[in-house]
Amino acid sequence: MTMARISQRIGSIAESATLAVDAKAKALKAAGRPVIGFGAGEPDFPTPDYIVEAAVAAAKQPKFHRYSPAAGLPELREAIAQKTARDSSYNIEASQVLVTNGGKQAVFNTFATLLDPGDEVLLPTPFWTTYPEAIRLAEGVPVEVFAGPEQGYLVTVDQLEAALTEKTKILLFVSPSNPTGAVYSPEQVAEIGRWAAEKGLWVVTDEIYEHLVYDDASFTSIATAAPELADRVVILNGVAKTYAMTGWRVGWMAGPADVIKAATNLQSHTTSNVANVSQMAALAAVSGSLDAVNEMKVAFDRRRRAMVDALNSIDGIECPTPKGAFYAYADVRGLLGREIAGVTPQTSAELASLVLEQAEVAVVPGEAFGPSGFIRLSYALGDEDLHEGMDRLKRFLG
Repeated sequence: MTMARISQRIGSIAESATLAVDAKAKALKAAGRPVIGFGAGEPDFPTPDYIVEAAVAAAKQPKFHRYSPAAGLPELREAIAQKTARDSSYNIEASQVLVTNGGKQAVFNTFATLLDPGDEVLLPTPFWTTYPEAIRLAEGVPVEVFAGPEQGYLVTVDQLEAALTEKTKILLFVSPSNPTGAVYSPEQVAEIGRWAAEKGLWVVTDEIYEHLVYDDASFTSIATAAPELADRVVILNGVAKTYAMTGWRVGWMAGPADVIKAATNLQSHTTSNVANVSQMAALAAVSGSLDAVNEMKVAFDRRRRAMVDALNSIDGIECPTPKGAFYAYADVRGLLGREIAGVTPQTSAELASLVLEQAEVAVVPGEAFGPSGFIRLSYALGDEDLHEGMDRLKRFLG
């Protein structure tokens, strides 16, 4: 009998499309091509000095050279509980927090802890590319619920109700959204939360973009907007986006004590504790002022408006104005089937490949986040690169 070299479970995982696009753009740059990358959701700012200084100080202390509790340093777990009360108005104990190696581990831990084989997860679409893969790894079934630009990429209770089955266990709720930048109003958040509670569902809510909202939008945690959910909510978060700390790899999940204990058991057999130096940097971040965060947000807001204006000036592209995060999600269906530089792309994946090869601009096609016909662009890069990239797109597609 011949056995497969790679397990079916792992062999079925798709590579992270956003990281793949970023890697290809960096490879082309290394080869001497002046590629502008709109692929990765990574702030171009350095991590604030006070956070770096906390890490340097920690690195000099021998106690941080050793193993620490798998669930996280007690002082960081306590600080995250306080930060959750401050920003989400949701009161939890330190024992209800698990510190993870970045937000992705928090996502995986949560679905692995809550799902049994065949359990369904309602997945508002467009979605971040990692969510369905993490659900499948936990032997769950992602059920896509698509909301297009005509409804601001916001799903409705009616759509969720239509997708509900007897196998549905979890609703994944994300606001502000990656990839669309959509932000639900407080009233919409409460309505969806109440519906989930009535149906007896768990809600897993990713709040990692909570501080990045613009115009008249406001962040609302579904955990507090719908108290009916009680102890059936798990909050995912991390320091990567808010504090320009993508490389420090610190995230967390917060929820009912029994769920956190079970997820900690899992983590104790996979990675154990997050690097202590990174944890101390995260402690400085969540305990400190939001002044540096607000300075970054001013720049993101400026870039957001410039990008949306530029995209909407191109015939064949329609881009709703995002109200949160640092992404624009553009509808490019008007470009598909049109000849561009001698090529006629039929999908957003083909369009993205053409734009990268000939205009030297990296974007992520909609296939990474749901249906074809869209592209995601991050505006978390420098103003000069953003303007140059937009000029290239306008020249090439206009």
